[in-house]
Parts: sequence; structure tokens; C-alpha cells
Amino acid sequence: MNTVPLKLAVLDCDGTIVDSKTAIVTSMTAAFVRADLAPPEPREIVRIVGLNLADAMNVLLQGQRLEMVSTLVDAYHEVVTQQRADGHWEDPLYPHAKGVIQALNAAGWLLGVATGKSKRGLDAVFATHEIGHYFITAQTSDIGPGKPAPDMLYRALRETGVDAHNTVMIGDTTFDMEMAMNAGVPAIGVSWGYHTDAELLAAGARVIVHGFRDLPGALESTIGKRT
Repeated sequence: MNTVPLKLAVLDCDGTIVDSKTAIVTSMTAAFVRADLAPPEPREIVRIVGLNLADAMNVLLQGQRLEMVSTLVDAYHEVVTQQRADGHWEDPLYPHAKGVIQALNAAGWLLGVATGKSKRGLDAVFATHEIGHYFITAQTSDIGPGKPAPDMLYRALRETGVDAHNTVMIGDTTFDMEMAMNAGVPAIGVSWGYHTDAELLAAGARVIVHGFRDLPGALESTIGKRT
């Protein structure tokens, strides 16, 4: 009897599922101020979304005062924790995100997340938007190397038993595309996030989608229909 191979769609979180730009910029700025450092420009902060926190701080420090990385990481965690406790952290879903996630799940796609967020941060997104139960694998950068290293995708493949050629990475940054290329996984870029379409294509995206409702068709064209 022929069996249909399992297919896995792995989504980034910030800039792909939720729009956390304002919250991240505000928190990163506050972390630098708390550490008595001049904060980066907002556009510079947006560019590092997707990296794990220590790597992001290294980039934002531009090779200067690298001894401050751990201090900044701690300050950022403190700011975010306080913002969440005060109800000031906002990371709304992008339009139609939940509906498409539900539809893909109903159609038999296995779903995963690979994000630069910590597990605590991802769990908060899952709880706020009530979407965690749709994802069979959730990879965060605090349990191993972050993007663009392939480790998060390797773990997702091991946990689900899906082959790389039956997996697609969906994300909004070059870090997502490069991680996919490093893992031998095809990638789809999304235009509503934090890096440009041209950058995503140059980094390896096979196609760019311009709205969540375009994602099922892009998945089919990338690795074929689920059934």
C-alpha cells in the first residue's frame, strides 16, 4: 500500500507569524539605556530580529564594548519580563495567520516553529494567540545554536521524522533563508516582515508570498500537495 509522505512546514515567529517590531525596538532601546549605553537606531534593531539575543547584541554593538553583551542580554530579559507583566508587550498576529495555520493543520501538514525567541517568549505567543497546539515541533535559540546555523531545523526533522526535501522553512529574514539552505531545506520568504524581497531571494528563497493566504499555494508549488 502506498503511503503519503509526511510534509513539514516550519515557520519563523517574529516578523512571520506575529508583528513584534514595536515591542522589540522599545525593549531593546530600554535595555541599552538600562546598561548606560547609547541605543541603536530602530532600523538597526529591526535588522537583527531573528538572531539569538547574544548574537543580536554583538551585531548592535558593532564590535565595540563586547564585554557588555551579557549585561545587555540580562537587561533585555528584565525589560521584556516587566513589559509582559504590565501588559505593555504587543505582538499581534499578521492578518489571516491563525486561519491559515488552522487550515494547513486540517489539511494534514505537520507544523513547526523555528525562532530566535527564547522558549519562554514563544510560549507567551502561543498562549496569547492560542495557537501552540497546532505545532508539533517548536525550536528556540536558547536550546542550541541560533540562525543561520541549521541546528534548529535538524532538531525539527529528527523530532518529526520528516525528510529535508519534504520540509519547507517559511520566514521573513535572510537568517531564515540561510538556515534553510544550510540544512538542505527549501525556503519560502514572506514580504510582510523585516527584510526585503530582494534580500530574501538572494539568500535562497524559492518564492516570496505577500499574504498568509498565499502560503498554501506556495507550499504546494515548492514541495507538492500534502495528499
